[in-house]
Amino acid sequence: MSEEIFINVTPQETRVAFVENGVLQEVQIERAQKRGLVGNIYKGKVSRILPGMQAAFIDVGLERTAFLHAADIAMNADESKAHTENGKPHADISSLLREGQDVVVQVIKDPLGTKGARLITQVSIPSRYLVFLPGTHHIGVSQKIESEEERLRLKDIIAQLMPELEVGGYIVRTVAEGVSKEAIRNDMQFLQKLWLTIQQRTSDVESPCMIHDDLQIVMRTMRDLGSSEIEKIRIDSRETYEKVKKFTGKFIPHLEDRVEHYPGERPLFDLYGIEDEIHKALDRKVQLKSGGYLIIDQTEAMTTVDVNTGAFVGHRNQEETIFKTNLEASQAIVRQLRLRNLGGIIIIDFIDMNDVEHRRQVIRALEKYLERDSAKSQITEVSVLGLVEMTRKRTRESLEHVLCQTCPTCHGRGSLLSAETVCYEIFREIMREARQFDAKKLLVLASQTVVDMLVDEESTSLAQLEEFIDKPIKLQVETEYTQEQFDVVLM
Repeated sequence: MSEEIFINVTPQETRVAFVENGVLQEVQIERAQKRGLVGNIYKGKVSRILPGMQAAFIDVGLERTAFLHAADIAMNADESKAHTENGKPHADISSLLREGQDVVVQVIKDPLGTKGARLITQVSIPSRYLVFLPGTHHIGVSQKIESEEERLRLKDIIAQLMPELEVGGYIVRTVAEGVSKEAIRNDMQFLQKLWLTIQQRTSDVESPCMIHDDLQIVMRTMRDLGSSEIEKIRIDSRETYEKVKKFTGKFIPHLEDRVEHYPGERPLFDLYGIEDEIHKALDRKVQLKSGGYLIIDQTEAMTTVDVNTGAFVGHRNQEETIFKTNLEASQAIVRQLRLRNLGGIIIIDFIDMNDVEHRRQVIRALEKYLERDSAKSQITEVSVLGLVEMTRKRTRESLEHVLCQTCPTCHGRGSLLSAETVCYEIFREIMREARQFDAKKLLVLASQTVVDMLVDEESTSLAQLEEFIDKPIKLQVETEYTQEQFDVVLM
């Protein structure tokens, strides 16, 4: 499998596209005025304790207060041992925090919709090969490093180097597989210096204040890049290209020759069809090659995916057609989850399959495609209703939330009252006004569509209403009104 990364940079926005075998799989967008917050460390102030929820709201200087749950508050060894012996999963929030208290926290989830950022007090600081965990003595190794011999080698290196440095734990990242002891020592020294800087800033500033800003998206992508399968990294900004070239030369030398500057006049994302794919990812309907299709609906509570055979009739029998459609859909669904960055609870409504083996194969296919997804997920077996429940970890806004805003006309409902319904609402309002007030005539202000219906299909009803209330009714088009808006004015 070939992988390519395309990076489009403008002063206002940076976009990173991940392409596998010529197909766009993921896109990450960072805007200069709305940078992601995950990884940022803040000195915050407890603004409110919520004992019933075992949580607290923390003011970290953002538009909305952030959320900290008791389970995400790190305790010292003695406290942790005491609560473990008492059988408690974590201490009561009121015993851990008090209103007005300063607390150092890190963002683990960006603000999503109406919710503030999600916080944790156990700070973790990533570098190229390691993740530093201040205040712990833990040594862990990424589960993606499968060789037990290599896992033991890396653990031994960390254990040998830890006495040379300040107290802290480490998790070895996947990209550290096969790297030298010296490279790991350099990483550990860098993390120690960075942590000392953060500690110094923490003591120098007043809350609420940001004390550590994570890397911008391009350098963060390079830092987290560990796959040797990446064939090309194409960048349309000369300045960004130079920075990436320097970074890869120092930290990822095997990728340095694969970094290219794209100087062409035609936009990079247009040239490789990425722009079109981004726009398609905002549609509800996703067409499958077989003729089937998906319908994806994203709500605040969950995302639903409905699989349909559409024009695909197969060549053998109905069961085989359904099975093939579901298999194709499983790959398309995973791609859409990654591309749209959909997270939280996801319900997939596969077409009902009678064959137990077919259901098993569809689930296995779904699991196989999810293996390439960097976000953690959990899935269930197909239920008797043909539904698959799954969760996917979400740390940042979905593509739709980044690129779109709620429709000011329907306010997110996705539908409008029909012109006919609005006409009947106008009739009822006219009756209310006529009975309550003594006016000589009434003026109806409405959209062009509604007025057209009142003078055409509903003209007889309007004439009967005029006769009933014994008052003339005048109509006036308001071009700024939406189809649902109207006013009845007494004159």
